[in-house]
Amino acid sequence: MMAITGLSMAARAQAVTDRAEAEKILRMLPLKYTEAKPLPIKMPTPDEVRLFRVTPLVISNLDYTKGFGHTDLITS
Repeated sequence: MMAITGLSMAARAQAVTDRAEAEKILRMLPLKYTEAKPLPIKMPTPDEVRLFRVTPLVISNLDYTKGFGHTDLITS
């Protein structure tokens, strides 16, 4: 447990309601995982899934190797 590292984030989420934007996102998603094998199913359409735009408000870096519950606030 003391080896936990990662990010913690609080954010606002907004549904993507523009169909053209949703279609673009769904077309781009497989490009992120070029090393993965193609899925045996077709990609969903905007009518079959709900997509969200996430805007971070607070991001913290978790590093329990520095002590239990240790976090560093990330600012920009």
